[in-house]
Amino acid sequence: MLATLRRLLIGRPRDLRDPALFHKVSLVAFLAWVGLGADGLSSSAYGPEEAFKALQDHPGLVFPMFLAMTATVFVISYAYSRIIEHFPAGGGGYVVATKLLGAPFGVVSGCALLVDYVLTTSVSIAAGADQLWSFLPLGWAAYKVPFEAAAILFLVVLNLRGVKESVNVLVPIFCFFVLTHLLLLGGAFVGHAAQIPLIAAQSREGLRSGFAAIGLAGLFKTFAWAYAQGAGTYTGIEAVSNGVQVMREPKVPTAKRTMVYMATSLAITAGGILLAYLIVGARPEEGKTLNAVLAERVGFGRGFTIAVLVAEAALLVIAAQTGFLDGPRVMANMAHDSWLPHRFSALSERLTIHYGILLMGGAALATLLLTGGNTDRLVTMYSINVFVTFSLTELGMCRFWIAERRRQPGWLKHLPVHAVGLLLCSSILVLQLAEKFRDGGKETALITCSLIALCFLIRRYYRGVQARLCRIDPDRLASEDAPSSRALTENPSRLDPSKRTAVLLVGGYNGTGVHALLSIHRLFPGDYGQIVFVSVGVVDTANFKGVDEVQNLAEETQRSLDRYIALANRMGMAAATRCALGTDAVEEAEKLCSQVAREFPRSTFFSGKVVFQREKWYHWILHNQTAYAIQRRLEWQGMPMIVLPVRIREA
Repeated sequence: MLATLRRLLIGRPRDLRDPALFHKVSLVAFLAWVGLGADGLSSSAYGPEEAFKALQDHPGLVFPMFLAMTATVFVISYAYSRIIEHFPAGGGGYVVATKLLGAPFGVVSGCALLVDYVLTTSVSIAAGADQLWSFLPLGWAAYKVPFEAAAILFLVVLNLRGVKESVNVLVPIFCFFVLTHLLLLGGAFVGHAAQIPLIAAQSREGLRSGFAAIGLAGLFKTFAWAYAQGAGTYTGIEAVSNGVQVMREPKVPTAKRTMVYMATSLAITAGGILLAYLIVGARPEEGKTLNAVLAERVGFGRGFTIAVLVAEAALLVIAAQTGFLDGPRVMANMAHDSWLPHRFSALSERLTIHYGILLMGGAALATLLLTGGNTDRLVTMYSINVFVTFSLTELGMCRFWIAERRRQPGWLKHLPVHAVGLLLCSSILVLQLAEKFRDGGKETALITCSLIALCFLIRRYYRGVQARLCRIDPDRLASEDAPSSRALTENPSRLDPSKRTAVLLVGGYNGTGVHALLSIHRLFPGDYGQIVFVSVGVVDTANFKGVDEVQNLAEETQRSLDRYIALANRMGMAAATRCALGTDAVEEAEKLCSQVAREFPRSTFFSGKVVFQREKWYHWILHNQTAYAIQRRLEWQGMPMIVLPVRIREA
């Protein structure tokens, strides 16, 4: 029953052999704009509001803020378009910092991104609920947090089904937002066009009086503070460069086109809303967002106000989607570099990074519950980390262009963009930390620093284990310990089904597999004259990049098995191989073993397994338990399996 329910919610497994698979799961520019660009566009629901509130006493600074906000959006977007060209495999800020500044900077950027994506989900859901509760009865306030928790759980299930499926569901919502906000801005500017000259004159007069009262330095300080307060407007711009892997071929042009869509829509919407506040004379009201006040003052009626707020709430739910699209991909990249447990790079049968999706959803839910869904506090926590990543990314690109100036003729054209981006992002980061450290910033800093420390511990552990495993050299074992007195001159084309057969599960040609083969020969001398090597080529985020990559994985898996055949022949054993591709090694290995058992009824199954001198609780997290999982499944079917230990002593 559970399996049926899971299949109903998540869907059927995808076929890795399908030649059109990558076309089916990838996104065209419009869908990528919906799935990834919505994070940036949705920030118009809270970014301009925070900046406008900080300028209430100085309305003359609103138009300069509009110019600064629009320019910042295009500068950061253009800089990330250049990053997409240089890093077409995706990865965004983590990969850029790792490649251009070094691994320590990369893990800082990656951890900042992970915390940011968790907060992307929680702050988007909380802000969306705020929009809805701006017109719902006050007595419904008790249901706000449960509603937000249910929304996160809905997104978890939706994303476990697949990237394209989750985005397709949200397209109508995105279009509804665009339509309602075009009407909102049109109503504000056209309906109040006669007042614009008066408002402009009042703004100029306000600037003069402000200059007389607090001076240029005072005005600049107020402007800088408001600029930093509205920094949430720029969050999400990096999402496209992080998610290049999900783009339709050709990936780079598709990603750059998506970036243009996102930058243009964000600049128009966020900048337009900021000016619209000034034009209609919007002021904060108890229990309402400033966008709710704006929609009311446009004068299209309560129905239109509700439609605008519902559209914003719905788009914020789409923005929460970005955390599930890009967060797990950052985790997968870090897992490949051994900063996080390797299982976070695994794909499900639906080709989603399921462990990452579940962890991101759980962390977002915990953050939401711990803060009580307080949007102001969440925005404060949220808008710091993204500028850590922005700053490191721009610093890395600046360093690249300076270092490559002799080999890159156009370096002088590109360097200023990244230098300006670095100045803007680092300035916002410093202002955010200075002003918000006590009001949510310290919690973000503590969580991020703790995650960084944990990543260094995990990396240190994996390096230690790898160093000890490297001592088990397969070629040395094969040359020194493998007997060759009864070597076969030629491997038979077909094994004898009536003879006793050893079936060895291997993950590649390595010390563990060779050690297991030698152990079979040593423990059961003369019992097995033939052996079948079984291997599963595991498709994960590293090789799920195209049809060619999957084909290369299949060929590499077969090459490793051929080396085992040669070694078995030297030991006097006839050998054959069976292999498959899949996202779940246990599932595919069980299928292969069942087929081999039918073909060779007198089979005994073997697998090597690294064992430690003293088992620790974290071994179950940092290492897969594939051998034991397969053993349980096969023994339940009546097929005997022996797990052969490969001992690893403590460092």
